[in-house]
Amino acid sequence: MDFKNPFVIIFIVGTLFSFILDSLLDFINYKFRQKHGLEIPEELNGLLDEATLKKTRDYKNAHYFSDIPYSLLSLALTFALVFSLYLVLAYTKSFDFAKGNSYVTVLLFALAVSLPNALLSLPFELYGEFKIEKKFGFSNMTFSMWLLDQVKALVIGIILGVPLLLVAVALMNHIEHWWFFLGCVYIAFSLAISYIYPVLIAPIFNKFTPLEDGELKDRLLALLEKCGFKANGIFVMDASRRSSHSNAYFTGFGKNKRIVLYDTLIKQLTVDEIEAVLGHELGHFKKHHIIKRMCVMFPMIFVFLFAAWLIIKMPSLYSGFGFKDAASQGSAISGTLQYIGIYLLSLTFGGFSPIFSLISNTFSRRDEFEADEFSAKTCSSGQPLISSLIKLNKENLSEIQVPSIYSIFNYNHPPLLERIKKIKKHSIYS
Repeated sequence: MDFKNPFVIIFIVGTLFSFILDSLLDFINYKFRQKHGLEIPEELNGLLDEATLKKTRDYKNAHYFSDIPYSLLSLALTFALVFSLYLVLAYTKSFDFAKGNSYVTVLLFALAVSLPNALLSLPFELYGEFKIEKKFGFSNMTFSMWLLDQVKALVIGIILGVPLLLVAVALMNHIEHWWFFLGCVYIAFSLAISYIYPVLIAPIFNKFTPLEDGELKDRLLALLEKCGFKANGIFVMDASRRSSHSNAYFTGFGKNKRIVLYDTLIKQLTVDEIEAVLGHELGHFKKHHIIKRMCVMFPMIFVFLFAAWLIIKMPSLYSGFGFKDAASQGSAISGTLQYIGIYLLSLTFGGFSPIFSLISNTFSRRDEFEADEFSAKTCSSGQPLISSLIKLNKENLSEIQVPSIYSIFNYNHPPLLERIKKIKKHSIYS
């Protein structure tokens, strides 16, 4: 390790920045929760009780105290893997075992560097699911169900991820300006996943049944027609098999677009409230939020890949982390090592992700406010939307209000109280 290397310095600074910022924000929110967690704002008088607020506070505290040791161990593991030259060892052993085959080398390296973090997170995931979530009445998981989900996710990840990884290596091996073609492949891959997810991937984990005939279906179909949204059906997902958390969303595109309602949502909300929730989701469609985000993200993919293509040609990126062989190759770095360079680059700058989250969350919260306003206007009143938000917040034990500094970094949806105030401010509450 070369601790004077600029990439190593950026890695250390970024990793510590992310850890300190996240820890500080979590602590600020914890102190705020301890001081104000049992207060009922004027807007929610008679709609929430102290018992629910206490349960919410205890639920969030349980996750907070569980996250502290995980964050510390994760930080220690990250530094240990880098400073011990484990990454270099993983590469050399993978290269030797694969007898120089670039595709096998990259696959083995990807496995070797992902395994330690996966093993570290495993006991915390189990504790969160079977201790915290069960204690507060959310989890309906059995261990066999949880294990089967992990196997399914692993298999799907391999089926989808390995070909994409191999294509990336092939492009790096054979095409000089691979960044452009890899960007095209990644975008096409993302769109393909979005298209097949509702009909091929989601049903592997959950059962989806068409919404039964009745008032709810009639109201939702009328709302879809009013908004000009053509969906391939409205489906109910058996979310209660795993958890009592509730949600609704639309997914897919083209002929595979569909509306999905959690069965828990149908049990918790009235017809008016479910209509308002769907109106919010349709607000994202009518305001073109997804298209706008794509128009920003797709060009950014090419920008980031182009920047990566330039930077991974720098021998100092490799030498700083102990990859002497790559450094000795100068700018003519092989396709296999270019992939290693991409990994080192993500490691180097990954600690600054909170800055990107800050930007992304700012625009996301703006979109949520617009979708709320659209729902209230489309449904002729903000009352059902507000009551649905309060119920969902209560049922999911979500916090009513959090410190603004915490919200801007961690919330892509505005806190409940902000959403209620905004709906009333636009005079769409009745």
